[in-house]
Amino acid sequence: MRIAIGSDHAGFPMKEIIKEFLSGMGHQVLDMGTHSTDSVNYAEFAEAVARAVASGKAHRGVLICGTGIGMSIAANKVEGVRAALVHSEYTARMAALHNNANVITFGGRVESPEEAKRFVKIWLETPFEGGRHTRRLKKIEEMEEKCKEG
Repeated sequence: MRIAIGSDHAGFPMKEIIKEFLSGMGHQVLDMGTHSTDSVNYAEFAEAVARAVASGKAHRGVLICGTGIGMSIAANKVEGVRAALVHSEYTARMAALHNNANVITFGGRVESPEEAKRFVKIWLETPFEGGRHTRRLKKIEEMEEKCKEG
């Protein structure tokens, strides 16, 4: 699977750890930046990862900032992206199972590397349940369409 990954300066150390973890799982990792702990605007990297996922260049995306909140807000501005902020094994599982999230975000200053690895693994290995959740996601798509129309 091709997975786009991005971070801001606060998430950079964690991004490097997760990048190696994903590669070790056999995934192709597309590093969308940043590439250091120098201060940057998280929204630029959220947009790069979200656009890679929305366009099909990547199957999934992982975003990391200090808390994961800003990345989640920014990534969800890109049509077709369902970015979920995860902070536990349960939220990682539900992001996939119920929300079919194609991007997850979390905090490099909040989660430990071991927690983050578990979240990513659970999210990638949990299939979307479909059923009633498909109807709910369809409603979100309809909302996106209404926003485009004005």
